[in-house]
Amino acid sequence: MKHVLYLGFILVAFIACQREPSAEEILSEAIIAHGGDKIYNSKVAFDFRDKHYEATYQNGDYELTREFSDSLNNNIKDVLTNQGFERYVNDTIVELTDEWKVKYSNSVNSVIYFFRLPFNLKDPAVHLTYLGKGEIEGDTFYKLKVSFAKNGGGEDFTDQFVYWFNSKTYTLDYLAYEYATNGGGKRFRKAFDQRKVNGWLISDYHNYEPKDPGINIETYDQYFSENGLKKLSEIVNKDVKVEYY
Repeated sequence: MKHVLYLGFILVAFIACQREPSAEEILSEAIIAHGGDKIYNSKVAFDFRDKHYEATYQNGDYELTREFSDSLNNNIKDVLTNQGFERYVNDTIVELTDEWKVKYSNSVNSVIYFFRLPFNLKDPAVHLTYLGKGEIEGDTFYKLKVSFAKNGGGEDFTDQFVYWFNSKTYTLDYLAYEYATNGGGKRFRKAFDQRKVNGWLISDYHNYEPKDPGINIETYDQYFSENGLKKLSEIVNKDVKVEYY
């Protein structure tokens, strides 16, 4: 009887070890791997393509800013908060149509959204789906598909994303997305120069587009391995600074 119980225990343990994690479990581990919940009350500053960005999140409130000089050497500052969007030119607020407010807001939010991955996936508007495992360049990854609810999903709620989290470290090493704005398109990114800045795992990315735009982004792990993508650019974040509240 003891032997039967012992074998039963081993069988249960074996089955537990073989169980695939849920999408929510994978995301929770990824958040820990990238810096943990302290990121949700933090301020980060960085430079990207000749523009300076700052993102402050504290107790559910946020302020996202972008500063740069235009061709006439005017200082432009864009500010996006829970209350809306404002643009300043040489410290003077300027009036904008709703259409331009949306365009500038999306432009600022897009850069910071990608920078803060995977933390912004922990959101009520995010729908997570576990797609199983995939292999890229000899490593195994958990694949998560992300879509968005219409309510709370922002202007681009129809966009689709696939994320590849390393099955051992839970780091976000690859991602693909399909977007509808500006004529639409598909992209694939490979992380490089991953480094910790004050406890936050920061990534830069090689940016690719598919040679065949008809390929489903869920298969981009295979497509990348078969040289089916062409490199467009690099996403490099410079002079990153992080502080916490």
